[in-house]
Amino acid sequence: MIVTDSEKTISALCSDWRAEGLSVGLVPTMGALHRGHLSLVKTAVASVDRVVVSIFVNPTQFAAGEDLDRYPRTLQQDCEQVKKAGACAVFTPDTVTVYPEGFSSEVRVSGITEGLCGAYRPGHFDGVSTVCAVLFGIVKPEVAVFGMKDAQQLAVIRRMVSDLRMGVDIVAAPIVREADGLAMSSRNRYLSVEERGQAVLINTGLEKAVSLCRGGEKNCAVLKEAFLQTVSNASKLRVQYAEIVDPDTLLQVETAEKTVLLAVAVFAGKTRLIDNVLIRPEV
Repeated sequence: MIVTDSEKTISALCSDWRAEGLSVGLVPTMGALHRGHLSLVKTAVASVDRVVVSIFVNPTQFAAGEDLDRYPRTLQQDCEQVKKAGACAVFTPDTVTVYPEGFSSEVRVSGITEGLCGAYRPGHFDGVSTVCAVLFGIVKPEVAVFGMKDAQQLAVIRRMVSDLRMGVDIVAAPIVREADGLAMSSRNRYLSVEERGQAVLINTGLEKAVSLCRGGEKNCAVLKEAFLQTVSNASKLRVQYAEIVDPDTLLQVETAEKTVLLAVAVFAGKTRLIDNVLIRPEV
């Protein structure tokens, strides 16, 4: 497996692969990898001939006061893990490589970036879409894999790729959870023992909403309240938002007549956790 921080090297490598008739896939990450990330790599390996994993802690998607400086950096361990998962190359650019002197472009996807996380993290998705556009331009993958845990990010990237005719197939990989149901996240390591114990209620609340809908409840206000009641008595948890939306447009819906997305952001202590579930009513 090749590890490089050079744009020229990774671009040439991918061009060589394509010249050999091989398909190329990209898994964009910020490092601090866990089993959830590795599932993305394995999904890519099953989809294409050669897989590139990018590791870049993107400063433009962090707002003032967020955890850019303390975001975990574990490059050596990350490289060992993605090699075992089947990646062929790791691209580890620095900020100057991604945003060289004079860089003045921004990719903004309007509409679907304004609710959910976008309402609380101004500029976040502009940073996400811009860095992904840069990475797509360098690697030129046929396929890029993103996790369903960040459902809004997935929707934003799909819209960008469709609108700009980038020709990249965006593949969604399922959420990977701990044995107790907590969605895997690089930020889970920030949790205290008590916070970690209460954080499992996030998934418990999501599953209660799913169960209610399967039992015939279609009123989204009732489904949302089931989630809120589940986490309301946990002293270390604070709900930032809980919304039921259309999975594609991310517009709020009132009744779950078709598949809807319950997306949440919850603070466990000072650590912000996101999670979601697709709710499919029984037919």
